[in-house]
Amino acid sequence: MSAPSLFAEQELIDSVHAALKAATPLSIIGSGTKSQIGRPAQSDKTLSTSALTGITLHEPAEMVIAARSGTPLAEVERRLADKKQMLPFEPMDYRPLLGSAGEPTIGGVVAANLSGPRRIMAGACRDSLIGVRLVNGKGELVKSGGRVMKNVTGLDLVKLVCGSWGTLGVLTEVTFKVLPKPQRSATLVLHGLDDANAIAALSAGLGSPFEVSGAAHLPNGVERVSATLLRLEGFDEQITYRLDALKKQLHRFAAADYVEGARSAALWRSVRDATFLVEPRENAVWRISIAPSKAAKIIAEIKKSLTIRHFYDWGGGLIWLSLPATGDAGAAAIRSALFGTGGYATLVRGPADIRAAIDVFEPLSPALRVLTAGIKQSFDPDGLFNPGRMIAGI
Repeated sequence: MSAPSLFAEQELIDSVHAALKAATPLSIIGSGTKSQIGRPAQSDKTLSTSALTGITLHEPAEMVIAARSGTPLAEVERRLADKKQMLPFEPMDYRPLLGSAGEPTIGGVVAANLSGPRRIMAGACRDSLIGVRLVNGKGELVKSGGRVMKNVTGLDLVKLVCGSWGTLGVLTEVTFKVLPKPQRSATLVLHGLDDANAIAALSAGLGSPFEVSGAAHLPNGVERVSATLLRLEGFDEQITYRLDALKKQLHRFAAADYVEGARSAALWRSVRDATFLVEPRENAVWRISIAPSKAAKIIAEIKKSLTIRHFYDWGGGLIWLSLPATGDAGAAAIRSALFGTGGYATLVRGPADIRAAIDVFEPLSPALRVLTAGIKQSFDPDGLFNPGRMIAGI
């Protein structure tokens, strides 16, 4: 275990004070692997956490790990793997989709609330995050949470900061609860289902007692023959029984086989990182969060006006789709289809001129906009950090 890098943290605080004095807005980044997400930067100066590196705490028996925000995610995952542990939420790597370079940082994972296929079982990044240190827009060091999971009364700063994309503060350290790494992982594959029946099968699998930890559907156009995927993880002796039992339960939907080992792991990396939609690279890419029961209907509605390629994760609750980056990159049609459904859409990849012209994240109601602006004001009253990245004017 290494001592906290107080000097590097103090340098960051000094940089914020200097920006305040000069009234200079700052783009906050780790290594920049996700800098193309959100509205284009509205600042001339960048503040990087790349000097804040190192794991500051790992208590395997307590299943807790803490690291400075600029620590590469890969370093954290290697340390955990040495003790047969893992981050529960399977964070996505955006580099294939965005064509970016560098090493994703653990602070960037928190800033973006990155959560992969295992989210349906283990929760999102914010559900495992139990502590943060950050510098707010006044240049003050703030610490919230700790090394144990506990109930929170009032404002939960840890959860609020997670997914704020660097607009509320500059993270300097993050702390997570972790889980044991499963001994074995295997994937049941059902073939030839259309979207509606595939999501029904995924829902049946997720409602079974067999602890499905990944549930995705790859339609025709993504795969030559559609493939519906259900992942099982756990102790070696359990997996064979659970696979056979789940296969029997889902037999009414389609014939099935299964893959495991390296093939299964590679398949779920592709689902996690949305690599099915990397090409054509000039296309825009959206992600839609929606109730699984509404997902197939939403796609059918979108297809009435747009030509898309798509696939589903989270049992149908997450839709990834790709389409030509012309006009508004499909924003009006997608949000019209989502109106009144409770779903929301985020433009993940698109040209800078389109990202500047449309709402990249889901538009806020007037009441939520006032609330969001108030939170921003309390953390960052001078609007130093990533101004307008998530919402124009905030």
